[in-house]
Amino acid sequence: MIKEFREFIIKGNALDLAIGVIIGAAFGAVINSLVTDIITPIIAAIFQAPDFSNIFILLREGTTPGPYETYQAAIDAGAAAIGIGTFINLVINLIIVGFALFLVVKAANRLRRPEPEAAPAGPTTEEKLVTVLEKLEKKL
Repeated sequence: MIKEFREFIIKGNALDLAIGVIIGAAFGAVINSLVTDIITPIIAAIFQAPDFSNIFILLREGTTPGPYETYQAAIDAGAAAIGIGTFINLVINLIIVGFALFLVVKAANRLRRPEPEAAPAGPTTEEKLVTVLEKLEKKL
């Protein structure tokens, strides 16, 4: 069993998978920073919200009465709140990650596929007619 496990780990697929997971985690951190630190403040400025991640709908006040300045303050007070800003942040994150992965896969597919070789040019219609006429001429 140990031998089989060692062979599995040594195989290229397991190593490729491990590298993919590590790169994916790093890529996710970069995308998360892009959304949180760059895109979210731009969207927050457009909607004139001081902090986009703190847009929420209060359903029920918690043990400490509101108003709550932040979504986290509402949650800490035991309030029932819908974190719209957090949700929108994650949707934007998903769209960006999906688009970036689409571009990566598209580039990888382009590199994998060899360019199709041009088919050898056959005789033109004119050359075919000349050949037929020569054969007819020899028969006569």
